[in-house]
Amino acid sequence: MEESRKIKILYAEDNDSNYILAKAMLKGVYDIFRANNGAEALELYSSIMPDIILMDMKMPVMDGLEATRKLRQTGVTVPIIALTAFAYDNDRSVALEAGCTEYITKPYRAETLRKTISKLLNLD
Repeated sequence: MEESRKIKILYAEDNDSNYILAKAMLKGVYDIFRANNGAEALELYSSIMPDIILMDMKMPVMDGLEATRKLRQTGVTVPIIALTAFAYDNDRSVALEAGCTEYITKPYRAETLRKTISKLLNLD
């Protein structure tokens, strides 16, 4: 990866305040592109070619699980971090089975999000 290029994050999130919060947490370090649902995330993926995807699990039109499955079926290998307000063990395993690389429950701390992204992209 060239040093001059910012890392691109595709963030699928239907809630404006969640998106604004994450964008503030990651400001200046990454280029963030938003999809409002899973279907938009699928459409945006090929034009953006992100380095990593943040995927809300509960969205209208197409939820994060279905979008993740479809991305993986088309051969997408970039890390996908599931972001969800549901913290049950079953939710975690369902997200990982769908193809998510990691799972973070909301509300999350900026440090947790940044560390997880760094770890998955081998930046640390």
